[in-house]
Amino acid sequence: MMFKNFFKNNTKMTTENTTNDEIVDQTPIENNEIDSDALDAGIEERVEEISREEQLSQDLASEKDKFLRLFAEFENFKRRTAKERIELFKTANQDVLQSMLPVLDDFDRALTEIKKTDDNVLIQGVELIQEKLKNTLFSKGLAEVELKAGDAFDADFAEAITQIPAPSDKLKGKIVDVIEKGYKLGDKIIRFPKVVIGQ
Repeated sequence: MMFKNFFKNNTKMTTENTTNDEIVDQTPIENNEIDSDALDAGIEERVEEISREEQLSQDLASEKDKFLRLFAEFENFKRRTAKERIELFKTANQDVLQSMLPVLDDFDRALTEIKKTDDNVLIQGVELIQEKLKNTLFSKGLAEVELKAGDAFDADFAEAITQIPAPSDKLKGKIVDVIEKGYKLGDKIIRFPKVVIGQ
């Protein structure tokens, strides 16, 4: 009888334990299901946040690239227009200066003829006016092309109007006389000097 009671109690305990185990086991399963749903939702949110961040990073990089390209183009534009403006300033007076060159030639011819007289006051007056005109034109960028008799002839810097027999062997193929002075504006020759060369 005692053995029966013990067995009965043991069975009862086993049944209770089993029931308790099932309850204990069921509870974590339910909790696991809830946690996994919450985790899935959290992971999805994080993935969405990361993809949003990646998208924003890509957009930012794209806009930054556009900005840098635009900035570079603007810098190139500024340099190009500055260079064009400098070139324009250098050559803006070209027409006016070219129209004044015959006046300079006339002054040279007049001074050559006046020097044949003995009137020193007249010579000084004409020289003063000629120097004033030259200085004004030279301050605007005009410069004389330096050539003289005996220099080697270069077709890039002078215009040969005629050839004559060379007075000496040294002047063969060289400039014998400069008939008309040449002038340049900056680095550009606006009137080539006219020369006679020896052959």
